[in-house]
Amino acid sequence: LPYLGLPWLGLALLPWAVPPAAAPPGGCPSACYCVATPELVQCRYERLDEPPRDLPTSVHNLSISGSNLSVLHRAAFAPLPLPDLRLLRLRHDNIQTIEDMALQGLPALRTLDLSHNPLHSVAAGAFAGVPLLRTLQLNQALLAAPLEEQLALALHNLSLHRLELAGNGLRALPSSLLPAGLEELDLRNNSLQRLASSELLILEAPGLRGLRVSLGANPLQCDCALRPLLAWLRSSAARVPDARSLRCAGPPALRGAALLRLRPEGLGCTADEGGEAGQLETASYVFFGIVLALIGVVFLMVLYLNRRGIKRWLHNLREACRDQMEGYHYRYEQDADPRRASTVGTP
Repeated sequence: LPYLGLPWLGLALLPWAVPPAAAPPGGCPSACYCVATPELVQCRYERLDEPPRDLPTSVHNLSISGSNLSVLHRAAFAPLPLPDLRLLRLRHDNIQTIEDMALQGLPALRTLDLSHNPLHSVAAGAFAGVPLLRTLQLNQALLAAPLEEQLALALHNLSLHRLELAGNGLRALPSSLLPAGLEELDLRNNSLQRLASSELLILEAPGLRGLRVSLGANPLQCDCALRPLLAWLRSSAARVPDARSLRCAGPPALRGAALLRLRPEGLGCTADEGGEAGQLETASYVFFGIVLALIGVVFLMVLYLNRRGIKRWLHNLREACRDQMEGYHYRYEQDADPRRASTVGTP
């Protein structure tokens, strides 16, 4: 029965699959494969230079991968608006520039995936026209150029719920990219060694207290500078879904240790480990040395500017000492004179 049922199942599903060659005009583009239920258009590994122009107006999900789109021009999808498009995936498409109003004509878009593209420029109005956008995926998309300031402007008017920034080599919390109301932030596989106290305060802002942050696969340095993060994790473990899987990347003595099993007093505070306390101590010594050097320089300048007065003072001091010594010498000679001694001793 199972053997007999499989061909029957394939025949039953055949009417729903519309091959590109058999698509009616205005149906499925020649570079894509369409499935009628749900409305799905997939374009994979096709060397397109621009988005297809003949997409079905009822499409809900669109995926274009492995193309060479390079630049998303203004109204890239607008020749025929797609009012029902909710998911747009543009992975591995060599997208480098996103111009203003590039997504015009997609009013229902809720999820945009731009992962694995070498983004160099994102216009301030790149995401204008998609007010319902809630999920933005930028995994391994910020490696080609520093785009935090540009993205901050582009995301200013959006109400994102999920932001994915995995694999971008980030060394600090991208605080300017965290709009109020954000619910999920993916920072896995970056270059984060710690989250400083100032960054944790940002996560405790009124609009971000419900934010969940994924931190896995980051090279966490388990020195004393990690103590604020460790304390925050223990008090807010529910906000870090992968908290139990976090491991130390250094120092060598703690490499591979589970972060939540460490004790704060076990985290060293030496300057060699790059701890904030060690760095602060080193900086204080440097500052103290600079102050002493400045005092020395000022003292030498005062001496130089008053060298004549100092010479006079030394001369006067020498003369006074000489007079004093001559007085002592005269008294000594008087006391040692035997004639004066005999005169004093005769009644």
